Amino acid sequence: MVGILQLKNLTKHYADTVAVDDISFNVCEGKCFGLLGPNGAGKTTTIEMMEGILKPTSGEILFQNKPLDKNYYQGIGIQFQHTAIQDFLTVKETLKLFSNFYLKSLAIDELIELCALEDIISRDTRKLSGGQRQRLLLALAMLNDPRVIFLDEPTTGLDPHSRRNFWQLITNIKSQNKTILLTTHYMDEAESLCDEIVIMDKGKIIHQGTPRNMLAEHFDGVLLTLPESTAITLDNNQFQFELKNNQLEILTLDVDKSIKQLLEKNVSLEGLQIRSPNLEDLFIKLTGHQLIS
Repeated sequence: MVGILQLKNLTKHYADTVAVDDISFNVCEGKCFGLLGPNGAGKTTTIEMMEGILKPTSGEILFQNKPLDKNYYQGIGIQFQHTAIQDFLTVKETLKLFSNFYLKSLAIDELIELCALEDIISRDTRKLSGGQRQRLLLALAMLNDPRVIFLDEPTTGLDPHSRRNFWQLITNIKSQNKTILLTTHYMDEAESLCDEIVIMDKGKIIHQGTPRNMLAEHFDGVLLTLPESTAITLDNNQFQFELKNNQLEILTLDVDKSIKQLLEKNVSLEGLQIRSPNLEDLFIKLTGHQLIS
């Protein structure tokens, strides 16, 4: 299927460094497409080429099967990792100021509701919390009613409650048939929001697909997690296990059987956790190192 956005053999070099190494993918309209990977994987460089901020060394980017042009750049919205906001203005005054930069913009009241700004609309922008500031920046990215919205690690540094509130805003925006490009190094964020993802590492795409299909392809069963000290009583002939982050992880198709076998070996089940494999487990399996590094 041809997407609303297409990347073909995209590459970006900085002197002797290859930041993005010959990547290709399609982004379907009305979907949330995620670029997942650790810091330095090439996510931000990729998204900045799609935004027109950086020029590729080679390869091409197409919008609706045509090269990027003035109409494309006028019809996208961008929430950067870091954005300066004018001091001594309220949230509403900031929205009005930025709306003057566009020939046509969404109604301020619509943006206030869409980005849940009602409770802070009269607050000085210098007094906003991290989550409140990100809501305002999202509203600024939505001012021109864009078809494609770029969100570059929008929840970095936010507390868990603020992150999940922000996720709901993204879900609401996507329901309006907006196409969202999201970069993140949070695996739970990608699993929750993205219809499709590419996992990047060292400038390359190492896997691509829907989160569910990717996990199903590489994992069969669930994970039992125990303290690392448990490993001295086990062997790989009976259990498929690995040591990660001072914990022992056993991949099993039959939880009851595995727990019974552990008890037969007099293994303490104190601290036992049972969970499904996630994207961070997949990243470690594919690369041998942690997702957040």
